[in-house]
Amino acid sequence: MKVLLFGKGGQVGWELQRSLAPLGELVALDFDSTELHGDFSRPEALAATVEAVRPDVIVNAAAHTAVDKAESEPDFARALNATAPGVVAQAAQRIGALMVHYSTDYVFDGSGETPWREDDATGPLSVYGATKLEGEQLVAAHCARHLIFRTSWVYAARGGNFPKTMLRLAKERERLTVIDDQWGAPTGAELLADVTALAIRETLRDPAKAGLYHLVAGGTTTWNGYARFVVEEALRRGVELKTTPDAVEAVPTSAFPTPARRPHNSRLDTSRIRNTFGIELPHWQTGVARMLAETL
Repeated sequence: MKVLLFGKGGQVGWELQRSLAPLGELVALDFDSTELHGDFSRPEALAATVEAVRPDVIVNAAAHTAVDKAESEPDFARALNATAPGVVAQAAQRIGALMVHYSTDYVFDGSGETPWREDDATGPLSVYGATKLEGEQLVAAHCARHLIFRTSWVYAARGGNFPKTMLRLAKERERLTVIDDQWGAPTGAELLADVTALAIRETLRDPAKAGLYHLVAGGTTTWNGYARFVVEEALRRGVELKTTPDAVEAVPTSAFPTPARRPHNSRLDTSRIRNTFGIELPHWQTGVARMLAETL
């Protein structure tokens, strides 16, 4: 089997290089790859890359993920998040490849408190959410054999992330103020990569398993609860901090105005992926604790 990976340098792409390698020959590209074109800001050349590699599976981990910046550069965000995936999907269909693509909780309007299901009505609040929604729609329309995973609050041990930012601030300040009215599930890039590899194997055996899935860690929390857990875990491991969990103050989203609107309810129902592939998704605290153990 031959697998073509776009976006190898990102948080998810880095972990995918590990999880996809056992499946067969892996061709991993990024925006600055030289031998083959992997730059999603120039979608027109991507089809030639697919034709040259002729993979059995294409995994797209490339995206414009700077949510606030997307508000001021919508055309660029659309090129990366919608146009380019659509081009790749068309090329995948021509060669009969399975295409894997990642989307986001930002396709929903964040209303209510019920976890979103795959067939719920979408309503993105931002350019980022709108372009990601268009991207998943193009992939589904152009490539019959596809796996689309909507996820949320992604972190990884490699690179910057929310827990690392909280720890840096907790070493400098006695009190932190963190939003407490946005709900979701912190989800590790490692978990996404491992489930992706499993789903690819299963879908190649049984094409009926192709489709759209919600993929996040178990449980839910707010950014405030997330920050409290990080501080608590760091203290438990002997890290010297000025902040304690009780000193992480809860504030509303309005306390931190941003160019892009964030959904308040990013809970995603994962029943479909758990039932289809027979997996259990670990609680978000398990993954975050493991990541902290790796980085502290």
